[in-house]
Amino acid sequence: MRYMKNEVDAEDALIKGFYKIFKNLHLFKGEGSFEGWMKRIVINECLMLLRKNHNINMMVAIDDTSVMNTLKVDFVDNLTYQEVLALLDELPVGYRTVFNMYVIEGYKHREIGEALGISINTSKSQLILAKKKLQQLVKKKLKIKFA
Repeated sequence: MRYMKNEVDAEDALIKGFYKIFKNLHLFKGEGSFEGWMKRIVINECLMLLRKNHNINMMVAIDDTSVMNTLKVDFVDNLTYQEVLALLDELPVGYRTVFNMYVIEGYKHREIGEALGISINTSKSQLILAKKKLQQLVKKKLKIKFA
């Protein structure tokens, strides 16, 4: 659900991912964790579905990445998992995808660029913009919560 906006797409990606896992189980060589191997397959299915259904390539690159404005940890310390998912769901597809891949999955910008067919600078700019948008959303949520 971190990658997909609706349950139907998430279920579709998960089902296709498990199909590929079972179909290619004989290809797992025991190098690395089995969980990591499965996770990568399911993430790739999500990315393929996003590329198919959304125009991820319609992203604007920002060359100057020195303006990074990170989320403060204390903002998100008190958020539940469901609240975090809801915030991620409010991000545009490109922002959400890059944020998930970089922050949560630990991909490098080069790997994200290759997986999504975008430049490294576009990946970096999408991450910056995702963090700024999340910061705005969290601040708005906190104002409503404590108003």
